[in-house]
Amino acid sequence: MSPVTAARRRLLRRILAAQTVTSQRQLVHLLAEQGHAVTQATVSRDLDMIGAIKVHEPGKRARYEIPADPVVATTAERILSQTLADFVESIDVSLNMVVMHTPPGAAHLVAGSIDRAGIDGVLGTVAGDDTLIVVADEDVGATALARELERIGAT
Repeated sequence: MSPVTAARRRLLRRILAAQTVTSQRQLVHLLAEQGHAVTQATVSRDLDMIGAIKVHEPGKRARYEIPADPVVATTAERILSQTLADFVESIDVSLNMVVMHTPPGAAHLVAGSIDRAGIDGVLGTVAGDDTLIVVADEDVGATALARELERIGAT
């Protein structure tokens, strides 16, 4: 996934968390206001990739939202889920870093999977042989990021 795509999908998640959105056309407009000129087809793919669903409530307009505990939706996230479950032995937090331990030779596999998954709050990863560091965005925090990685690894 390109950095532009990852940034757009993070923005899409923030938009859906912050306001009621009832159509893909509305999302095209909101993304354009933030510098992401995309088509409705791109928005449709992005919604699918981030696990957004359209919620219908009696007496209200249908709206898009990301479930509190969404099923791991994308191939990259499914791979990450399996990789975390198979290789991560421990997850610890220090300041804005998540430190993960793996069997020898597996840290780069986990780091690459995290990078490709496009998780909100991940600024980047650094991998050695059996240890990797995930640098967390200060707005998200390492503790919340560690919890999210634990959740993904358990699904």
